[in-house]
Amino acid sequence: MLDLKFVRENPDIVKQNIRNKFQDQKLPLVDEVIEFDARRRAAQQEADKLRAERNKLSRQIGALMGQGKKEEAEAIKRQVAESAEKLERLSVEEKELDQKVTDIMLVIPNIIDPSVPIGKDDSENVEIQRYGEPKVPDFEIPYHTEIMERLNGIDLDSARKVAGNGFYYLMGDIARLHSAVISYARDFMINRGFTYCVPPFMIRSNVVTGVMSFAEMDAMMYKIEGEDLYLIGTSEHSMIGRFIDTIIPEEKLPYTLTSYSPCFRKEKGAHGIEERGVYRIHQFEKQEMIVVCRPEESPVWFDKLWQNTVDLFRSMDIPVRTLECCSGDLADLKVKSIDVEAWSPRQKKYFEVGSCSNLGDAQARRLKIRVDGENGKYFAHTLNNTVVAPPRMLIAFLENHLQEDGSVRIPEVLRPYMGGLTELR
Repeated sequence: MLDLKFVRENPDIVKQNIRNKFQDQKLPLVDEVIEFDARRRAAQQEADKLRAERNKLSRQIGALMGQGKKEEAEAIKRQVAESAEKLERLSVEEKELDQKVTDIMLVIPNIIDPSVPIGKDDSENVEIQRYGEPKVPDFEIPYHTEIMERLNGIDLDSARKVAGNGFYYLMGDIARLHSAVISYARDFMINRGFTYCVPPFMIRSNVVTGVMSFAEMDAMMYKIEGEDLYLIGTSEHSMIGRFIDTIIPEEKLPYTLTSYSPCFRKEKGAHGIEERGVYRIHQFEKQEMIVVCRPEESPVWFDKLWQNTVDLFRSMDIPVRTLECCSGDLADLKVKSIDVEAWSPRQKKYFEVGSCSNLGDAQARRLKIRVDGENGKYFAHTLNNTVVAPPRMLIAFLENHLQEDGSVRIPEVLRPYMGGLTELR
């Protein structure tokens, strides 16, 4: 969420930012919120003036009653009563305008970083760099669930009967591989100085609206019926929520945290939820990293975060590339974002396995996460990035390590987590 004072003083910048994100339907909101804010401030000023006048008249009533001037006192009482009625109307108007301002400010997108390429959607994202040699073997690589089924590692049919499409049972060595990757990712991040955390898997609505846009919320979140609780779509939600309405001493920053959680997503409007695969699913597990830091430090942390994911995948011999997300592909709260994509030998292309985002002070402003510094209080910056999110990792892993005889090679870094196994058969 932007600073309202910034919107008021820089409407043209805010409008151009909206155009850069190809959200022209939101352009009228800038003038609307400025008008509502002006009316709200006028109502507030008039109300403050009436309160001051009422206090003055109240003191006069007491003085007149003490002098026995009852009729004059009663006349002033009538003035106070009229003033109270007007004050009540102004208070109602002020609250209504305040709500309108808040509602609009929640949907005006954050100002994107000047380095973000301008583009309409993800087809215009810009490749930055490739890491590792993308290879296509001489033999045919089956679809990822077929590889799993050959290893007795997945049961989609039973899951469909139990929970519907978008769910699965992982079995045997594939289930073990899934857990091994999560455990390795946890230790990888701990070794890079991050504090490990297991957060709540449900959050309240005020946290949901603090960490994401309404459009994301509608497309992702599962609501718990009869409760003010939502299942998290990623641990970032509850991890950032941990700092809600806090004032952090500046010397405690940065907070660098890595968190494990299951994730639950509706995947509303997503293609492929019906397919016999595990690319888009309703439930999965993930290791995440988040940083809460000073504003001037967030660009440096942004580069460190996406590099962590690249390094993790390369340590498991999986080729990856980084993509700069263009303006139209950025969610409304994001200032800048880089996707990490893994190589798929079967499809002969890369696919997304992680996303690193700098949200500036947008989440902090919504959740009132402030820092107490030498020069006063200010809003922190928040960043997040995927360490690893099976089962997408499993797709990349199985395709890149499948051998011609149908076995799957286990990279050296994972062997301690797989009981010393060097391959799956």
